[in-house]
Amino acid sequence: MPHSPLPPVAEVKAESGNLQIRFLRWGEPWQWLVLGLRDVRRAPGIALFYGLCFSGMAMVMGWVFRASPEYVMSIASGCLLLGPFLAMGLYDVSKRLEQDQRPQLSESLTCWDKNLGSMGMLVMVLMVLEMLWGRAAMVVFAISFDTGMPSTANMLQTLLRPENWEFLLIYTAVGGVFAALVFASTVVALPTILDRDTDALTACITSMRVVGVNPGVMLLWGLIITVLVAASLLIYGVGLLLVGPLLGCASWHAYRASVVKAEARDA
Repeated sequence: MPHSPLPPVAEVKAESGNLQIRFLRWGEPWQWLVLGLRDVRRAPGIALFYGLCFSGMAMVMGWVFRASPEYVMSIASGCLLLGPFLAMGLYDVSKRLEQDQRPQLSESLTCWDKNLGSMGMLVMVLMVLEMLWGRAAMVVFAISFDTGMPSTANMLQTLLRPENWEFLLIYTAVGGVFAALVFASTVVALPTILDRDTDALTACITSMRVVGVNPGVMLLWGLIITVLVAASLLIYGVGLLLVGPLLGCASWHAYRASVVKAEARDA
């Protein structure tokens, strides 16, 4: 199913050639999922490997929730940060399939080595965000439960009490702000680095411009990601065996639909 995006409407300057941001149609996120599923079916072994990695992260998060629920936000944010980097191997798979090449697991695992500087800088920035996110979550917990953390056995009942609704609102707002910032900064940043060999700052600016030009469509894309990941976590993270690789490959197609080089304007 070919892409048919609208003409570019914004431009980001880059040493590798200026990048243009396209307007996106509302139906395109579903198209990205279809294309992502096609890539998963064409490279099932590699997809299974990455699916196992994503599922393993979910199991770790579940264990932390049972043992130390106050650290759940920190672990969740860590997974949200690690996920895109793990998915970079899937971006490489989709890129090679797009070029009619045969993807290899070994190559997907080392696809970042040519962009180590940009990757390292982006990792550092996101790790700072992750630490701030985790610290903010712990502060909210500490202020709201100064008599001690509720046990995992009665966690849900405790949080749903009317006196804890303010905590839920604050906790959700804090998580939402950091999640939105991470999403806007990375939604197409890593594919941009992999494909265009740009620096981390340009990649983040490009990603934010994509969200700025297409706020509604990218909000829909973020909601689709959230719903699919949440649903896959219901059965101990087993659903991530498919959802993880699917979203990784689909994210490559999201990038390809939204970012083009300036030279491609008249193509």
